[in-house]
Amino acid sequence: MAKNFRDLSDAEILALAISLEEEDSRIYSEFAEALRPSYPSTAAIFDDMEREEQGHRDSLIELYRQRFGEHIPLIRRQDVKGFVERRPVWLVRPLGLNVVRKQVAVMEGETRRFYERAIQRATDASTRKLLGDLLATERKHSAIAASLEQEHLTPDARAEEDATARRLFVLQIVQPGLAGLMDGSVSTLAPLFAAAFATRNSHDAFLVGLAASVGAGISMGFAEALSDDGSLTGRGHPWIRGVVCGVMTAAGGIGHTLPFLVSNFSLATSIATAVVAAELAVISYIRHRFMDTPFVSAAIQVALGGALVFLSGLAIGSA
Repeated sequence: MAKNFRDLSDAEILALAISLEEEDSRIYSEFAEALRPSYPSTAAIFDDMEREEQGHRDSLIELYRQRFGEHIPLIRRQDVKGFVERRPVWLVRPLGLNVVRKQVAVMEGETRRFYERAIQRATDASTRKLLGDLLATERKHSAIAASLEQEHLTPDARAEEDATARRLFVLQIVQPGLAGLMDGSVSTLAPLFAAAFATRNSHDAFLVGLAASVGAGISMGFAEALSDDGSLTGRGHPWIRGVVCGVMTAAGGIGHTLPFLVSNFSLATSIATAVVAAELAVISYIRHRFMDTPFVSAAIQVALGGALVFLSGLAIGSA
């Protein structure tokens, strides 16, 4: 089970810092190799950043040995609550410069927040000094990420893709809201349409859909709020994310439940089916617009999941 950051000891904080620096070093190496054919000067920047991260790791290892001995426990980012799940964009070829720049901005922001909190927790003077030096370097890396935009991206691309407010909006609102909308729109299909075709009664189907939507909203809201406290990820207050996720989950289910207020069962079912199609299209667009997912790919994924759930509800209700 993942531990809370506040529960880590000095030794565990240093071990986690070593793991973070090593992982970031490997990622920068992958960025350099991916960009070298088209952007050799930018690849050289990432070569330097890789070497810096290796130097940070070596300094942290030396400090750990001096304070705690030779054995360094394996503590990774996924072992501690509060870190953003990273998509392995560095494995994509060809790799766009804008994608790299956005990923670096997220990585460095997360690492910077980690060191800021680690300094507050560290009790040893030498540890605090080293962490402070590393924090200063990470801030320089954030400036490098910004300079990549100025050197290689057009004004239109900069305005569209990389406002800091937009990144925060995606992290704090779009991601939890999208997760809720997807869950509410898809997970409630089976119980709603199963009840509809089992009873052939619009009122009964409406009650089942409403109950499923509210229940899913409460469940998803609490799950999101308790997933992390936002202190390391910059994702904002957990309860705000929980409310956004919960409300969007309930809305996703209620959207195709409301048509069953129509007393004519056949008409209500037709309207609900059309609403489901509209919901899946909206989800596909949001994934394409904010999550860098190709629209066709997003549409196929969402439609396939929705169709499977819909057909399962239809089969159960007709049995």
